[in-house]
Amino acid sequence: MHAPVAPIPAHSLLVFLLQLGLLLLLAHVFGRVAARLGMAAVVGELFVGVVLGPSFLAHVAPGVHAWLFPADPAQFHLLDAVGQVGVLLLVGLTGIYMNMGLIRRFGRNAAGISIGGLVVPLGFGIGLGYLLPSALIPTGVNPTVFALFMGVAMCVSAIPVIAKALLDLRMLHRDIGQLTLTAGVIDDAFGWFMLSIVSALGIGVVTAGTVLSSLAHLLLVVIIAFTVGRLIVSGALRLAAKSSEAGPTVAIAIALILLSAAGTHALGLEAVLGAFVCGVLIGSAGRVNPARMLSLRTVVLSGVAPIFFASAGLRMDLTSLADPPVLLAGLAVLAIAILGKFLGVYAGAKLSGHTSWEALALGAGLNARGVIEIVVAMVGLRLGILTVEAYTIVVLVAIVTSLMAPPILRVAMARVKPTTEEKARESEYASEAAF
Repeated sequence: MHAPVAPIPAHSLLVFLLQLGLLLLLAHVFGRVAARLGMAAVVGELFVGVVLGPSFLAHVAPGVHAWLFPADPAQFHLLDAVGQVGVLLLVGLTGIYMNMGLIRRFGRNAAGISIGGLVVPLGFGIGLGYLLPSALIPTGVNPTVFALFMGVAMCVSAIPVIAKALLDLRMLHRDIGQLTLTAGVIDDAFGWFMLSIVSALGIGVVTAGTVLSSLAHLLLVVIIAFTVGRLIVSGALRLAAKSSEAGPTVAIAIALILLSAAGTHALGLEAVLGAFVCGVLIGSAGRVNPARMLSLRTVVLSGVAPIFFASAGLRMDLTSLADPPVLLAGLAVLAIAILGKFLGVYAGAKLSGHTSWEALALGAGLNARGVIEIVVAMVGLRLGILTVEAYTIVVLVAIVTSLMAPPILRVAMARVKPTTEEKARESEYASEAAF
């Protein structure tokens, strides 16, 4: 017989509970403050980690920091586990709220915009990855993998941030708002796929065989998901829907998301890919009453996701920006990220027949990296593809680009006259909540 596994030591459990409670409480408070100031709540949630991490508390009160966040991998892994569950459910929820009807309606127009917004920043990011100082690349990491990862980080967009900005500015009913969301859906889907491939390369030797193997696994996931997976999801949700309560539907959705994440992880791909694909299947199954997802949404957005973002802030070290080479690299990454996205989207929009102001508005919306880029950065740090300095730079890009979106959108859309159809849709969208 195997000896029983020893329980978590009393002190480790105490520290873990204090970490969770403190991070969640402060993340909620600062998230609300950020929202009141017109910023995304995630900015406030990240700020909590920055204050409690090596950027501030470790310098002001090193003893307190060392006690509350000890440099013990086992202790930090407890917090990481909660954060991982949070991000998987967040990505799954993003997939659930994907409006596939938008893709069917605006897909062709959005595709041209999205391609420009993907190819140009991806190329800029890869080129930048080769030019950045070697000090930002972890020892032993293949420069090509690092460059590819920077390309992925530069080309993603953030649906939650875009939707919130459009809702706050009352632009969700506008054609440009709908196009921005649709192109963002395409960007995010491409981003998760690319992230899985680069992550698989990051844990192995980069050869033609590993690339083909990753692509084969990715193709296998897509085939299984939209054949057998669709039937399983639809059947499970049908059974859960027989209950008069929301509990079974929420439990089934969570289980399916986590199991799908485990499946892609087992194939050597990123777990978030499985969570995202499963979320899309749940949202498109047509068997989920939106009201039943409200409790899941509340738990994720108000519970586990803030813990993930606060813990992501714990890994940032803003003091590294005091080093001139790191600061210059950070400014270069930020400039390339903004320029690449705006140029790509603007060119794609102009080629699709949009006016200059419409193209500028689309560029502003899709430039917001927000939540998605933070998830990408965390994956890079976890896999050892990013150093703490590079991770800090990528997260700062996510924050700055998200803060830029609303004011530029407001200026650009003020110069785009609403159509008759848009005015008719305004009352319909005024009461809708956006994820």
